[in-house]
Amino acid sequence: MEKPRCTDCMSYAVIHGLWTVSVYEFHMGVHASHGDPVPPTNYQRIWDVVAQIPHGRVATYGQIARLAGLGQHARLVGYALHHSPIEHDLAWHRVINANGKISFPHSSNRYHRQRAKLEAEGIVFTNARVDLNTYRWRPTSEGFPDEYFAQE
Repeated sequence: MEKPRCTDCMSYAVIHGLWTVSVYEFHMGVHASHGDPVPPTNYQRIWDVVAQIPHGRVATYGQIARLAGLGQHARLVGYALHHSPIEHDLAWHRVINANGKISFPHSSNRYHRQRAKLEAEGIVFTNARVDLNTYRWRPTSEGFPDEYFAQE
C-alpha cells in the first residue's frame, strides 16, 4: 500500500503508526468516515500555538514550528494558517517571517490587511520590518517542547 502524502507539506499521514486516514483528515484532525477525533494533527498543533500569541506580539514561522514540536518545518506553518477553519478566528496576522517582514507581496491587499492589524495592536514598522528584539513573543517553557528552548 502506498503511503498517503500531503502535496502541500510533503508529510505522511501517520496515526499511531498506521496509514489509516487521508492526508486531509490527518491535517484537519477528524476521521471523516465516522467523525471520531484523532490525536492532534500538525495543523492543530500549529493553530494551538498561534492562538497563544498575545496581543501586541509577533512570532516567526520557524518559531511557531519549533513551539509546535515540528522542528524546522516553518513552511508548514504557512500552509496551516492558510487552511485554518474560519471559526478558529486565529490571530494569523501575528505570524511574520524571520526577517521581521510580512510575507505577502507589498502591493497585495493581504499585506495591507496584516500590517493594519499589527499596527492596530501597537506594533511599529521601520522600513517594512518589525523589530523582533522588541516585539517577538517569548513564551515560558510551560506546555512547549524542551527542544525549543535549547535553540533560543
